[in-house]
Amino acid sequence: MWIQKTISIPPQRRGYHLITDNVVRQIPEIKSIRVGLFHLFIQHTSASLTINENADPDVRTDFETAMNHAVPESLPYIHTIEGPDDMPAHVKASMLGASVSIPISQGKLALGTWQGIYLCEHRDAATGRTLVVTIQGDAA
Repeated sequence: MWIQKTISIPPQRRGYHLITDNVVRQIPEIKSIRVGLFHLFIQHTSASLTINENADPDVRTDFETAMNHAVPESLPYIHTIEGPDDMPAHVKASMLGASVSIPISQGKLALGTWQGIYLCEHRDAATGRTLVVTIQGDAA
């Protein structure tokens, strides 16, 4: 069985946002999959997706601090037409990636106890984000 669906995430402030529950709510079809693969792809070049700790909110702050240190806005970027946060956002998005894949087991995402899906928003004034979900699996 194959399922593909486009979902939306409302605009978020710059930072790292857990979106696992939001995504799962928009894809009730997961419950019908006994074993499979869930692929999530973001259709943007200035935001990214990752999987990491979902418990301590300090992790989100530390992500932002570390990425701003690794990719400062103060570099002499040439691509600046959309503002000083645009090119650093592209670099950060490429570093983290545009997609994540998660196993599905017995109708649920098989994330670890402390894992969650993050929308990594790298722009100061972002728009809503569009994600494509593709599920492949055997029906329950």
